[in-house]
Amino acid sequence: MGAWHLERQLLYPGNIILETNNKANLLRELKNCREMNMQEKQLSRMDEREEALLKRLCGENHHLEMSRGVITRGSTQVTEGPLKGMEHRIRRIDRHKRLARVELAEKPEAELGYIPAGLEITDKNI
Repeated sequence: MGAWHLERQLLYPGNIILETNNKANLLRELKNCREMNMQEKQLSRMDEREEALLKRLCGENHHLEMSRGVITRGSTQVTEGPLKGMEHRIRRIDRHKRLARVELAEKPEAELGYIPAGLEITDKNI
């Protein structure tokens, strides 16, 4: 029988998310990248609402912690962790793997889409 363990994975493998306090410097560096024949479609700006949501979920250490919750009469209630108060964004729960599929995008054309987040359901009442 296997034992439970925590796994760490990249939220967006193959992507780089840049954060800066000096927007002018970042824009200058991105312009230099474009001049070195990088395609424009490879660079995109994150929507401010999605950025705020990622910061809320991952905190200052940029790590999405495990959440815990219960299911009562078919409705999920997160009792602790970063998903608390964000139940409306949970699209699917895999209780066996302790994972939730969380929708990040505020609008359908957004790049972020969905992320996996740790969610342990400790009780289910019918």
